[in-house]
This record gives sequence, structure tokens and C-alpha cells, in this order.
Amino acid sequence: MMVSVLLGTLESAYAQSSDSNGSPNAWSMFRSDLSHSGYSSSTAPTTNKLLWSYRTGASVDFSSPAVANGVLYVGSSDGVVYALNAGTGALVWNYTTGASVEYSSPAVANGVVYVGSDDDNLYALNAGTGKLVWNYTTGLGVDSSPAVANGVVYVGSDDSNVYALNASTGAQIWSYTANDGVLSSPAVANGMVYVGSSDYNVYALNATTGALAWNYTTSYLLYSSPAVANGVVYIGGEDGYVYALNDATGALVWSYLVSPLPEGALLGANAVFTSPAVANGMVYVGGDDGNVYALNAGTGKLVWNYTTGASVESSPAVANGVVYVGSDDLNVYALNAATGKLVWSHATGAAVESSPAVANGVVYVGSEDWYVYAFGTYAIPEFPSITVLPLLMIFATLSAVYLKRRTRTSQPT
Repeated sequence: MMVSVLLGTLESAYAQSSDSNGSPNAWSMFRSDLSHSGYSSSTAPTTNKLLWSYRTGASVDFSSPAVANGVLYVGSSDGVVYALNAGTGALVWNYTTGASVEYSSPAVANGVVYVGSDDDNLYALNAGTGKLVWNYTTGLGVDSSPAVANGVVYVGSDDSNVYALNASTGAQIWSYTANDGVLSSPAVANGMVYVGSSDYNVYALNATTGALAWNYTTSYLLYSSPAVANGVVYIGGEDGYVYALNDATGALVWSYLVSPLPEGALLGANAVFTSPAVANGMVYVGGDDGNVYALNAGTGKLVWNYTTGASVESSPAVANGVVYVGSDDLNVYALNAATGKLVWSHATGAAVESSPAVANGVVYVGSEDWYVYAFGTYAIPEFPSITVLPLLMIFATLSAVYLKRRTRTSQPT
């Protein structure tokens, strides 16, 4: 009985910790966390071993997996939100919206899954059952991925607004109107909401009131979502630049042009559609020129680039010294984060524009071939602050005590 109580307590603690920001067992929203680091402290696979794949009802485009409490959540262009067992790929539940879930990636917080749809709604679904908790209707499609912080959901809409909604009820707290659609997904840091817009601007809004703190104007559309680290906001532009902005003032720290625009090419041909990942003093982005770039986070200087066979519109994920990213050349790539050297690749049946998620040693990603893929090796999950060996020692000790007492009480008197 003592052993059962101990194990039950440890398992409960593990479940409670597994969907928290920064946990190696979770990737609970687009880009992993509220600052959009694109980083996981999880171990990660060094081979392309496929654990499982799950076929959805249509392509998995830019919607990217979220993983929390052993369940993977992702949207598909068939208009369905899927919940899959993260270990086996088995279907847990699905929920049908009124239109494609092509761009918006789910966010999981406090037992609720939040995700947008092209039917103009943001949905809040029970994470365990898929039952609708509430929905909020905007003026146009919700292609932005929500972020949830301190009981508030922040999300952009194609109707040009950024919304702050009560996470429990869906009631609007505030909205801020840009001059064009907001497909970019908000990052939340330092009491501010940072987001890009198709009106060429990066906005910094007060998270409590929605008041504008600053905006920075680029030269073209912004579909990329910002990442915030060490006082800097990083974001990619359709003009081919990666921008680094002071998070308090919006002042330009540096900019990097991924590749010169080819002569006669239309503006946006060298676009940076992807959202940056920031880890260990580096910024990682993909470009429509087919390259993955690693830049020095402080200076913007190129460290390395890796050339794939087509546009890179998947946003990189970083874990265990490896950068994971998809390409329109149908492949998922794993690259050495320090050198850019290829670690492994895996071919799917179509373009990979979904962004990888890394949790509990597994890389998850969707493909336009209608499948969700899981790469890695099965491992016993680690309980918080305890390793397997001490756990076995405790188990053995308690078992010995129990058997000794049972032997004594069973002897004739």
C-alpha cells in the first residue's frame, strides 16, 4: 500500500508538470512557449526512426502540433482539430469546425485547447473530451495561433484586429485594430504582446489594456511570428529580412537580408515566412530561397546556412543541440545547431510547412500528405526531481519492509 501511494503521488506530480511552459514533456503552444523561443529542453532523436504516423482527412498545412499531458493536438485543412495519443498516434477525439484549420496551431492551458479556424472563430475545447467550452466570432478567419497567459487568450484575426479574451468565458477584454490582417501569432513577454501584421508593422501592445507601446514599420508583409529573448524581438519579413528590435522601444538593433532579390523577381520571392527560433545565442529561420539560416542573436551575423531543395516555410524547432525543420521539398530535416551539418532527414509524401514540436524525446510534425509524423524512440518518462534508479531503490526498500512485516504477522503465536 505504501508503494502504491508513493507511485501515485509521483505520477500525479508528473501529470501536473507535463504541460507547463519550459517542461521537456510538453510543447503546449505554437513555438513552444509564450516568448515563442521555438526551444525545448527535451532530449531529441538523432536518427529518423519513425514511431508512428496518423492520417487525417486532408493536408496538415501550417497548423503545427501542440503536446501536453501525453496528447498531441493539431488542425487540418479538412476543418477538424485532432487529439492523438502522443505515444501511439491513436485518435483520442476530433472536433469539426466550420472551415479549414490551415494556419492556426492549438494552444493548451488549464485543460482547454484553443485554436482558430477559417470559419471566423476562435474555439475553446475541453482537452480531455473535445467538447466545446466556448467560441468567439471575429470578422474574418482566425489564422493566427493563440497564446494564453494569466487567464487571457491573445490572438490575431484576418479582420485586422488583435484580441484579448477571457480564457474561461471567451468574453472580450480588449482589441487593437491594425491596418490589415493579423496572421502573425502573438508572443507575450514582459507585460507586452508582440505581433506582426500584413500592414508591414510589428506592434508592441500593453497586455493588460491593449494600448500601443510602439510599432516598427518594415517594407513588406509580416506573416512571421515574433520571438522575444534577452530584450530583443526577432521577426522575419516578406521583404527577405530578419529584424531584431529593442523590445522596450522598437528601435532597430540589426537586420539581415537572407538573400538578394533575383533580378525581375516579384517582391516577396526571398521572403522569410517562418518564425524565428532563439536558443544559445543563435537565431534560426527558414527562407523561401530554400535555406535554413543560423544567425548570431547579438549581431545578426551569418553563422551558417543549409540549403534544402525548395522553400522553407516551416518554422525551426531547437532541442538537444539539433535544429528540426520541414521543407517544401517534402522532407523533414535535423541539422546540427552549431554547424548546420545534416544529422538526418526523412521524406514525406508532400510539402512540410507545419512546424515541428519536440516533447519527451519525440519530434512531431504535420505534412501536406495528410499525415502527422512522430520521430524518436520510446523512453520511460522521468518524474520531476527524481531519477529511475532512486525510484527503484525506494520501491525495493519499501517492498522488503512490507514482506518482513507480513512474515512476522503470519507466524503462529
